[in-house]
Amino acid sequence: MLQRVGQVLAVLIRNWVPDPFVFALGLTLVVGLLALGFTDSTPSTVIRSWYDGFWALLGFGMQMVLILSTGYAIALAPVASKAIDRISRLVQRPAVVYFMVSLITGLLTLISWGWVVLGAVLARELAHRVRGLDYAYLTACVYVASGLWVSGLSSSIPLLMNTEGNFLIESGVLESTLGVDRTLGSTLNLTYVAAFVLLVPTLMVLLRPRRVDATPIDDLRDDDALRERSVEEEAASLSMPGRPISERLNHGTLLPGAIAVAGLVYVASHFREKGFSIDLNIMIFTFLMLGMLAHRTPLRFVVAMRRACANVSGIIFQYPFYAGIMGIMTYSGLGAALSEWIVGHASVATLPMLAQFAGAIVNFAIPSAGGEWAVIGPSIAQAAQSMAIEAGLPPDALLSRVAMAVAYGETSTNLLQPFYLLIILPVMGAGVRIQARDVVGYLVLPFLFMYTLTALLVSFVPL
Repeated sequence: MLQRVGQVLAVLIRNWVPDPFVFALGLTLVVGLLALGFTDSTPSTVIRSWYDGFWALLGFGMQMVLILSTGYAIALAPVASKAIDRISRLVQRPAVVYFMVSLITGLLTLISWGWVVLGAVLARELAHRVRGLDYAYLTACVYVASGLWVSGLSSSIPLLMNTEGNFLIESGVLESTLGVDRTLGSTLNLTYVAAFVLLVPTLMVLLRPRRVDATPIDDLRDDDALRERSVEEEAASLSMPGRPISERLNHGTLLPGAIAVAGLVYVASHFREKGFSIDLNIMIFTFLMLGMLAHRTPLRFVVAMRRACANVSGIIFQYPFYAGIMGIMTYSGLGAALSEWIVGHASVATLPMLAQFAGAIVNFAIPSAGGEWAVIGPSIAQAAQSMAIEAGLPPDALLSRVAMAVAYGETSTNLLQPFYLLIILPVMGAGVRIQARDVVGYLVLPFLFMYTLTALLVSFVPL
């Protein structure tokens, strides 16, 4: 029954979901009109807010490009291919592939959301090796599994709340930081992790398309694409005869090896001094160093990075549009108005669920959990503390719950936001005719499941 429903939704939604860029343009218009209707902003104010926000996420956008390209470059190395070969010998049935890809990708994103790239690489390579897989659905498995990042070491809102001098402290909403033991280490979050690991891979197996309906990767290959040479073959084809000094440098292993070792020495010292503290910068740096080691020569790494960077155009030019939408939400006051409305209709019992709803809705407009919290967080955090005190509870008792509720709401609607598929489509879609609309239909039922699950958790599971 679930298989049939999922297949029907996939077919129907494929006809309605446009390209992610069209979605971004339409959302810009909708948010702009909402700002005009629900705030005192003038058209010129909204347009100015849009432009001012346009450049707010350039740094983060570049980080996304680098984490994807460096992760993909590592996956192109011979050592990664050999590891995937070993896994594929153990995984021969489609149902097992869906389960393992969902589980492994989820566990990887607990370390860092950027490691979803490694899950995408694993899925793509298994698609070449195991018959009977539906490639679009396999892409959906990777994407659904990435939702576990919100409970892991790179979760934006808990890390921001634990940062000295964060915007809530500077504005006077909070007097001190909120430790990650109260958010990521809470019973609520650990329960979410356990439920996700136990239920989501099984759910993706139950929802899988029937084998007769499956469209394998070979049927989706771009007819215009030539057989892709290996990185080693392409690097060798660029060599000059006679081995001049330039060729010895291009194909030598000493220089990249020395630089990579020096870089990894710094990485080791970083973790020794700061503990298991991972952010995007240290992740990108580590991937760069490991990539040089894995490919051994400078020219092989250049070829791998060139291939990896060729697939991230969607992120490069679309992210500023979402930053512009965030600008409208922020500078027009629309985001603050939404959070204040929610707070005005909440009680101690209902605030977590309403905070989750706010996180889910605002996520369509703001492509960053930290940016979203900056817009709606002050009103919700202030209300959580006041309600807790009135109810005779510690001030941070409700704050921890609503912070995680917003985070869970944000990650749940990622499943309905086609932009975020651009994180994995560069890997899954290289040389393959697959678009966001081919995948979104498979995400509707997982979204309903995840949103309902987290709504119950934030309402009833103790911290």
